[in-house]
Amino acid sequence: MTITDVRVRKVDKEGKLKAVVSVTIEDCFVIHDIKVIEGDHGLFIAMPSRKAQDGTYKDIAHPINSETREELQSRILKTFEQMSEN
Repeated sequence: MTITDVRVRKVDKEGKLKAVVSVTIEDCFVIHDIKVIEGDHGLFIAMPSRKAQDGTYKDIAHPINSETREELQSRILKTFEQMSEN
């Protein structure tokens, strides 16, 4: 998998949500509404989700293995941190 573009939109409000991200994969598939969240142990990403009838949230799109998730999270957080420095 090749991540070809990461677009970060920072959130100005106070709170745990720090940014909303769109990621393009291999110039042919895009995932919108990935969230950068500040947790107790640092920043992490949350994939786009929808609220189910039982009140729980279900991911709409997500990596199916930990290696892909790590690659995606690493690239998103690196881009977010670079934006924060400017």
